[in-house]
Amino acid sequence: MNHSTLSTIGLGMASIGRPHYINIKQEKVVSEDLDAFWQQGWRALDHAYAAGIRYFDTAPGYGFAEKLLIEWLLQQQPQDVEVATKWGYTYTANFDINAPVHELKEHSLSKLNHQWQQSQALLPYLSTYQIHSATLESGVLENQEVLHRLAELKELHQLTMGLSVSGEEQLTILQKALSIQINGLDLFDAFQMTYNILDQSVAEIIPELRQKNKRIIVKEALANGRLFPTAQYPHYMPLYQTLNQLATAYGVGVDAIALRFSFEMLAPCIVLSGGYTPQQIDENLKALNFSFTQDELEILKTFAVSPRAYWQERKSLQWN
Repeated sequence: MNHSTLSTIGLGMASIGRPHYINIKQEKVVSEDLDAFWQQGWRALDHAYAAGIRYFDTAPGYGFAEKLLIEWLLQQQPQDVEVATKWGYTYTANFDINAPVHELKEHSLSKLNHQWQQSQALLPYLSTYQIHSATLESGVLENQEVLHRLAELKELHQLTMGLSVSGEEQLTILQKALSIQINGLDLFDAFQMTYNILDQSVAEIIPELRQKNKRIIVKEALANGRLFPTAQYPHYMPLYQTLNQLATAYGVGVDAIALRFSFEMLAPCIVLSGGYTPQQIDENLKALNFSFTQDELEILKTFAVSPRAYWQERKSLQWN
């Protein structure tokens, strides 16, 4: 696949597969009844597909999101969708918001092989397989057993192999992953990163990723809801004023403004929508319908904060 030609909005399924997510508290729109929540997720997939979304991003760590997508694909049998999933996180909250631990990270060979047993049911739609939130601390990028197993899966199933990253060291992690080769070939070709108006720290690696024809995938383009105006962050009031002005000027919501920023700054790329209702998905897709002026982009770029400040603030967010 020539990644350089693919620039679009995909659907991230984290909020579809589990009713609790680390985010700014918004209006309650999810059901606590798991059967109803499953049906809501199914409707979200149907609506996203009808609206033109063709890239679906899931993971075993997203509650029942991966199982939901597997069943949806089996029943609907679309001919033109592409799926990405990940390995390395296990969802442990059992849909209880008061659970002491909601998810566990394990980047071992046994966890990779165990989660692959479920994830391979996504074939032949599965195109992209990723380490879920690779970190330097987990040692996954130095684990030769894991790296060679990923290379084996990549060749056997013609997968685009990748990783997602988070945290203030995500640029360092991306650089390390970009240097890894197995049998003289780059192992990783898909790089999923946090990038938004507040955290623009990965920008410096983008030219190299483009030059090497790597797939760029953007997550958390809305900064876990922090880009929506709220009294919780008075230090962002100038940003909120700018976002509201742009939203009014283009006749869209703040979410579309935020998504469009990532879309234009890192293009060609896939920007993931985290929408879990038809209305949210539709509002996110409006990001495809306009373009910023260069002056507007330059103004938005000035609102970047340091990675340390961004991620310390994110750590204070609660599951809700």
